[in-house]
Amino acid sequence: MTQGLGTQLRHLLDLLDGPVAQAYALQGLDWRPRYTPVMRALIASEPRTVGQIAEAAGITQPAATQTVNLMIRDGLVSSTPSPTDARQREIRLTPAARALLPKLQACWAATAQAAADLDAELARPLSQTLADAIAALERKPFGQRLADARSDT
Repeated sequence: MTQGLGTQLRHLLDLLDGPVAQAYALQGLDWRPRYTPVMRALIASEPRTVGQIAEAAGITQPAATQTVNLMIRDGLVSSTPSPTDARQREIRLTPAARALLPKLQACWAATAQAAADLDAELARPLSQTLADAIAALERKPFGQRLADARSDT
């Protein structure tokens, strides 16, 4: 039986995220892979609002909100009211998060090397295929593609 696209993507994510999470644990880090894009966005520039984090990290605002909330709970980021806009909150790395940076950066370098190894083994790099798929879905969302498919039948 052929697996559907969603099933394949979830399986691929399991095959990637599980070992990455284990690599963090082997380094003594209690770190979720989903924290990485938020951490990288804040390393590049802080403070940032959740919306700015989402944009910089290339994730949705709801995903950024959920991740920031988890990171607040884990003591990795702080959230304070913006001095210029009371509706916004400024997100910053905590000293605890900064202390993790050397080990995280070593893990990120190993992950990048492993990803390059995987890309080299494939007929077409997975990273490029994913980038192309994301760009195509940004041009024409999957919901529109579904609506078009329904109207064709």
